[in-house]
Amino acid sequence: MYATYVIWNKHMVKFLRNREELLGLALQSVLWVVLFGVGMRGLISEIEGRDYMSYILPGILALSVLGGAVGGGMVMLDERLRGILKEYLAAPIPRLSILLGSATSTATKALFQAVLMLLVGILMGARLALNPAGWLVSLLLLGLFAVGFSGIALAVAAVSRSIAGYHGMIFLFNLPLLFASNALYPLAVLPGWMQAIVLLNPTTYLIDAIRTLAFGTTATLPLALSIAVVTLFAILGTWLALSMFQRTIRG
Repeated sequence: MYATYVIWNKHMVKFLRNREELLGLALQSVLWVVLFGVGMRGLISEIEGRDYMSYILPGILALSVLGGAVGGGMVMLDERLRGILKEYLAAPIPRLSILLGSATSTATKALFQAVLMLLVGILMGARLALNPAGWLVSLLLLGLFAVGFSGIALAVAAVSRSIAGYHGMIFLFNLPLLFASNALYPLAVLPGWMQAIVLLNPTTYLIDAIRTLAFGTTATLPLALSIAVVTLFAILGTWLALSMFQRTIRG
């Protein structure tokens, strides 16, 4: 566990000292919430009895996690291409610690951006439910989802041979996970075939749980099921990253 902390701390120190990355995350948060959220609210005033900003904000939070995970995979790929990863492998530490250090630092960055987006969303009119316990559980679910998608990003980074190849492969997961979900529209308005796809997407369960816990909407899906799906997604994502990482080492 100490090795995991050391790698996490290394990435976080680098992140906090990188003003360009910090500014980029901040601007991305403001642009998504202000331009997209406020713009769409001008077309759609409310959904299911809630104002559109409160409805769409959980989906924007999920988007921030997806974007943060892609960035975490880029860090791993950069270290692998530059040979830094070989230094980790030469150290007497478990292989899993290397991945967990990268995944947890990525999740931390994603939560930082999510909290920033949430604050901007509240300033723009989103209304949180008076449920502090629900807020904490929502943050925990966002962290688990970040770990799961970080696992996918790290798995892709472990087998990619170039930065362009990485972005080409990760695109197959990134946008479909967002738009084939209930982030922008309720399940009830979708055709049956699309509902089946949306219900296979773990992002759907994350967003529905956050809407219920943090924003006080009526759950479309069973809350216990949503929590179980997000937790399972985190476990499977970590397992996938470890499998691809070990295959790369053997290769």
